[in-house]
Amino acid sequence: MTEIINLTIPISKKIIKEAEKKGITIEDSFIAFLTEKLNIDPHTAAQTRLELAKKFLREAEIYIEKDNPIQASEKLYKTAEECIKALAECLKAPQATQAKKQGRWFTWQLGQTARWISQKVKDPIIRTAWTIAYDIHEWGFHEAKYNTQTIKSDLPYIEKLLKTTERIITKQTAS
Repeated sequence: MTEIINLTIPISKKIIKEAEKKGITIEDSFIAFLTEKLNIDPHTAAQTRLELAKKFLREAEIYIEKDNPIQASEKLYKTAEECIKALAECLKAPQATQAKKQGRWFTWQLGQTARWISQKVKDPIIRTAWTIAYDIHEWGFHEAKYNTQTIKSDLPYIEKLLKTTERIITKQTAS
């Protein structure tokens, strides 16, 4: 099991804003950079993303308890996003190679990847959970139209995606 730690790294606000304009997250860039520079195998990278997904899920549950559907939506989306990226790395999805070359993942690639993985492992929950995650990201986070009960009703799909991701990564790592 990989342990997730929080680091405080001073970075210019200007760099953060430029990254955000381009849809790049610092966390994702940091993981990709270190994975490449340290020549970390895809299974270890996938495990790291899986642990990050678990952290986001715990945070989503806290926001649900605090009746904060906006932040709960974002954390559930981040859980699903990390699951898809972890599975893509572990299963060597062609979209992972494409994202690496581009230096980032585009949202449409994540959707395409969820479909590819779902077909490859013959499990529709991956595609279904991604679709739900994208929906709550748009309508729960960006548009702030969903209430806590709506977000809470979607939680089981994201939990199932996380469990499925963990099962697949564990199986792939063992083989």
